[in-house]
Amino acid sequence: MSVTEPGSHPSPTSTIAILQTRSLADAVRDEIEAMVLDGRFKPTERINELALATQLGVSRGPVREACSALAALGLLESIPNRGFFVRRLDDAELAEVAEARAYVFASIVSAVALRSDAAAVADLRALLLAMDEAAERGNVRDYYPINLRFHTRLGELCRNRRLAGLYQGLARELHVQRYRALSNRNSLALSNAEHTAIVDAIAAGDDKRAFDAGLAHVLNGFARMRRAPKR
Repeated sequence: MSVTEPGSHPSPTSTIAILQTRSLADAVRDEIEAMVLDGRFKPTERINELALATQLGVSRGPVREACSALAALGLLESIPNRGFFVRRLDDAELAEVAEARAYVFASIVSAVALRSDAAAVADLRALLLAMDEAAERGNVRDYYPINLRFHTRLGELCRNRRLAGLYQGLARELHVQRYRALSNRNSLALSNAEHTAIVDAIAAGDDKRAFDAGLAHVLNGFARMRRAPKR
């Protein structure tokens, strides 16, 4: 790709090409992420970029760009001169990330309890209902994206971008483990019961109860994660 001279503007054609490449890379990134989360790629497995590009019907460039993005998120690991590998945290790292995530999340929901309004609570309850419906079907594929949206929405409602950013960074490191920990009907129901306790505390404006419920939710989730079968 040519370099644009200082003070000049990219042509419409080059701008469209850039946008198309980014859109394709995003789609490829979503597909690779799904492959990792549902176990089609195993922990420590090397990503064969050429084979994956052929499988997805794209060139190698978008695959490499997508892998770089997923490495930045903590889902993959980039090893110089070797390529991209599915990241695997050891038990000590998992415990550290989970503990940090628990206290950051507890702080977020505590802040939401002090700053939310009726509309925000209604929004959260709608997400709870959607997760309940997915839990009744025992469908983690439906439940997990709504679960992510619920946690992201709480980050938005806390009105503290630093806290929300910290949380998202920690949560991404545990994507694979969290998904697998929710892969049975009982875990889905337990998870959403804990979500409900959080929202009830927020609705009551009780920041202390919200903090405790948020902390318990993540720590309980970590306990379920450790009991989940390895793939």
